[in-house]
Amino acid sequence: MNATSVDEEFNPSVHVYEPHKVGLPALRPYFKALWQRREFAAEMSRTNIRGAHTNTFFGQVWLVLNPLLLALVYYLLTDIIAGGSARVDAGLRFAHMCGGLFAFYYFSGAMTAGAASVVGGGKLLLNQSFPRMLLPLSAVRTAFFRFVPTLVVYIIIHVLMKQKLHWQMLLAPIFLVMLTVFAAGMGMIFAALQVYFRDTASFLPYFVRIWLYLSPVLWFAEQAPARLKGFIQYNPLYPLLGGWTDLLVKGHVPDMKLWIAGALWAVLAFAVGALFFMSRERDFVVRL
Repeated sequence: MNATSVDEEFNPSVHVYEPHKVGLPALRPYFKALWQRREFAAEMSRTNIRGAHTNTFFGQVWLVLNPLLLALVYYLLTDIIAGGSARVDAGLRFAHMCGGLFAFYYFSGAMTAGAASVVGGGKLLLNQSFPRMLLPLSAVRTAFFRFVPTLVVYIIIHVLMKQKLHWQMLLAPIFLVMLTVFAAGMGMIFAALQVYFRDTASFLPYFVRIWLYLSPVLWFAEQAPARLKGFIQYNPLYPLLGGWTDLLVKGHVPDMKLWIAGALWAVLAFAVGALFFMSRERDFVVRL
């Protein structure tokens, strides 16, 4: 059952019910309620951070150590064992892998946590009335604060690998914002899908791993494998991570097409994700 309007739906003093139906709520009052409950989402995020012990020293060390060890493994596989041809740029390659992996694991963590947020918050949905979009957005906030310590570590790696500090690095957060918006949209899409198809949780890790190999993390954006060049433009992470590493690692301002493509993918994913999520959220409690 649902209230007759979004204001009534999220106002605990109103108890007017209609037959259940799926569809978009009135957008203006919905987003007004969403904004009014932003502290609720922030507190959920802080609770998850404390619960995972990522606000402790050793918790933050593991957040950095995990992608750093993966970067070492991938570096060994692609540059040493495979006989990489760019050994003179070994420092640049390792810095690129670290910067790319830190950003990719931020994205994948935000998307995966967002995907599990609705199913994982089943009891909360049954007992509280609030805009359900707060759940995946709170998961993105949690992933962001887990990602922040890796930025400090990357700068240290950048210097240790004898890479220059460029003013262009100050533009890298623009691509980080676009990556965050894209992750939020993808998280909302998978969060809604997981309510209907619980096997999504089992499929998602494999999907993320394949996406990693198809993204400019283990290779530079301008050095895309020949077999991938035909459809690499359709990978949303190509412009997002390619622009990020160009600015952060190499200090190069990306081509305008990467800026435009990154912005379009971010806006498209968030718009589709938000509309799809809102159109289904009235059905969540029934499905859970």
